[in-house]
Amino acid sequence: MSLYILQHYWWILISILGGALVFLLFVQGGQSMLYTLGKTKEERDLIVNSLGHKWELTFTTLVVFGGAFFASFPLFYATSFGGAYVVWMLILFCFVFQAVSFEYRSKPRNFLGSRTYEVFLMINGYAGPLLLGAAVATFFTGSPFRLSPLHQVEWLTPWRGLDALFVFTNYLLAFAVFFLARTMACLYFITNLEDDNLQIRCRKQLWYNTIPFLITFLLFLAFILTGDGYGILQNGSVGAVPYKYFYNLLEMPINTLLFILGVIAVLFGIFKTLARPQWKKGIWFAAPGTILTVLALFILAGFNNTAFYPSYTDPASSLTIYNASSSEYTLKAMSYVSLIIPFIILYIWYVWRAMTRKPMSIQEIKDTEHKY
Repeated sequence: MSLYILQHYWWILISILGGALVFLLFVQGGQSMLYTLGKTKEERDLIVNSLGHKWELTFTTLVVFGGAFFASFPLFYATSFGGAYVVWMLILFCFVFQAVSFEYRSKPRNFLGSRTYEVFLMINGYAGPLLLGAAVATFFTGSPFRLSPLHQVEWLTPWRGLDALFVFTNYLLAFAVFFLARTMACLYFITNLEDDNLQIRCRKQLWYNTIPFLITFLLFLAFILTGDGYGILQNGSVGAVPYKYFYNLLEMPINTLLFILGVIAVLFGIFKTLARPQWKKGIWFAAPGTILTVLALFILAGFNNTAFYPSYTDPASSLTIYNASSSEYTLKAMSYVSLIIPFIILYIWYVWRAMTRKPMSIQEIKDTEHKY
């Protein structure tokens, strides 16, 4: 395969990992609703144990996503993590809170008490999706950096990534990811929990989170499709291009079809669950729909000569999949390793099915020792 094909191949793999990560953020969404859904200690124990079977998948996918980005597009890794390190350190710390909380919440003689670790879980539940959503939004809105001829990054504000909080469009995607995570959590709990009270509350919260998700997501799309993007110009430099992402939709019809199918699958899973109280399979439609939608958004940001990490202060420093990628030899060597990815996905699917085949109940938690 040529370097051109390898660069596109690895961006697709990164996009799939990004889609899987956004779907798996339902764990964080569930944590953020711990006290909203769980009114008693037994109900909270049930929620935490249900999420405790899945939280490692989210954490592992986040690590693999970052590692794959580092290996395939090292200049992005060096630019973003080297310049916007405050945001990434905050993301790392909030996920550390999660790992510690699941490990120690139910330990005997826990001197901090279960409530402290539940607060840590809620911090991760709120901060994780919001920070990740804002960070990904900069793929479309840009960041204030400049690269030297030796690719040394100079961040042009003292905020080190927190400047993403000063761009309104970034908030739209941040809250869209946050409310999507809570929506997916409701669908997951409806499938996985056998408790009448929790079922009623989950369906109510499904309404409360679906509506703001749709509003913020549609507003985000409206802003990026009607605004400027950054792309490779005819002279080979990178500059602002009016309606760049809108033209990407028109010029990449297959990707647009994937995006539409993903959105339809998500909406079908949500609204059929709301319309039919006895139907509990919404997660099986919303999950692949989320992955397809995020995949299409990443391709929208990286393909068709688009700068996937633009610099709005120095457009010439903007990163594309062509100037930010590893060498042809490195990408080719890693491509052989990537052939095991389908088997890993099959394994995850098998484990998921095995662990969720039987819904969990409060009585089951009482009959067995708490794990989380």
